[in-house]
Amino acid sequence: MDFQFKAGTIPLLVSMPHVGTEIPDDIAATMTPASREKADTDWHLTQLYGDFLAGMGASVLSARWSRYVIDLNRPPENTNLYPGQDTTGLCPVDTFHREPLYLAGRAPDEAEVQRRLRTYWKPYHEQLRAELDRLLSTHGSVVLWDAHSIASVVPRFFDGKLPDLNFGTADGASCAPALGRAIVDCALAQDRYTVAVNGRFKGGHITRHYGKPAANVHAIQLEMCQSTYMNETAPFAYRPDLAAQVQGLLAQMTRAAADWARR
Repeated sequence: MDFQFKAGTIPLLVSMPHVGTEIPDDIAATMTPASREKADTDWHLTQLYGDFLAGMGASVLSARWSRYVIDLNRPPENTNLYPGQDTTGLCPVDTFHREPLYLAGRAPDEAEVQRRLRTYWKPYHEQLRAELDRLLSTHGSVVLWDAHSIASVVPRFFDGKLPDLNFGTADGASCAPALGRAIVDCALAQDRYTVAVNGRFKGGHITRHYGKPAANVHAIQLEMCQSTYMNETAPFAYRPDLAAQVQGLLAQMTRAAADWARR
C-alpha cells in the first residue's frame, strides 16, 4: 500500500502528505547520504494527531513514501506555488538546507518524474479525492485539514523564527470565511503559541486544489513549528511533554472544523 488510510464517520478528513519516511531501494541507490537522514520529514504527526483523531471519528490519510521520492503537496505540473520565492519541487533535488539529494548525474529526468507521478503521487490523490467525495455525499459538507510541520528556523525559506501555528487558506479561497474564523479563533484564544494566517504558508497544492467552498469542500492547511512537540535536531525525537501541551488545542481546532461542517 502506498499510503495509510482509515475511513471515519464525521465530515473531517485529515491529510498528512509529508509524514512518509520510506524510499524505494532503486531510488535510494541514486541518492546521497544526506537523503538518509530525511530531515525534511513532517515527523511524528501521525502520533501527535492520532491520539485524539481516532476518538473523534475523523478520516485520516497519511503518506508512506518520503517527500524526497515525490512531493504529494506539489502540483503535477511542478509549477511554483509561491512565484518569486525559493521552494523545493515535485521531485526535490536538494534538502531544505541545500544539500544535494542525488549522486552526480543521477537526478530524476522527466521520464522518471512521470513514472513517480503515476506510481507514488497518483494513488494518494485518488484516495484523497474518493474520501472527500464519500464524506460529501454522506454529510453534504466536508472539511479537509492538511497537516504539516517544519523546523522553526529554515533560512532558505524565511527570515528568523516562524510563528508556531501557520494557517493557510489560499488567501481565503479554499474555505468559507466562517470556517476559517472558527478555527483561527480557537488558536487566538490561547497565549502559549504564536499564530499566523496566510503568511509564509498559504496552503500547498492539496489545500488549493481540493478546497472548493462553492462545492461544500473546505480546505485549510496547518503548518506547525516542530519545536512545539519534538526536538528539531537529529534523531528528531518526539517530546511527549511538549506534545501534551499542544494536543488539546489541535483537538479543539479539528473538532471545531468538524462541528462547523455538520452545521
